[in-house]
Amino acid sequence: MKKNLFLILFAMLLSVTVKSQTQSGQYQEQLKKITANIEQKSPAMGLIEFAKTMIGVPYRYASSNPSIGFDCSGFVSYVFRNFGFKVPRSSPEFSTAGVPVKLEDAKVGDVLIFTGTDVKSRRVGHVGIIAKIQGDTIQFIHSTSGKKHGVTLTNMDRYYRSRFMKAVSLF
Repeated sequence: MKKNLFLILFAMLLSVTVKSQTQSGQYQEQLKKITANIEQKSPAMGLIEFAKTMIGVPYRYASSNPSIGFDCSGFVSYVFRNFGFKVPRSSPEFSTAGVPVKLEDAKVGDVLIFTGTDVKSRRVGHVGIIAKIQGDTIQFIHSTSGKKHGVTLTNMDRYYRSRFMKAVSLF
């Protein structure tokens, strides 16, 4: 988020410079490149790129420290806080954060909220971040205590759909 803000401010400054030095095509080319980069990378995509750098960090209950591992909410809060968001630390608190969105309207960067592993108990127990949407397939990044036992990318399959409770946008 801070990086994108810097790029926008730099592009605006460069634009003023270009107007005062119109004979130089070099500045105009720089402005086009910077603007294209900003348009290509939304804040959500930057967030996901950052989150993906932590794939493989082990699962660690009650931790939000990448050097020792993450639990699910520790991972999600760590990622968002690195982009200047004030977010909850526990999974249940995420259900009251942000703006609820319908799953079919959810976007990359939105938070998915699930029950815990006991699907009969409809209490919040797990969170992840939407990393990719392709057609009806949603892929999310999360820290799991399951088979992968750490930060991983997972498709929202029938198992996770049965645990799904809601999606929220923090943007």
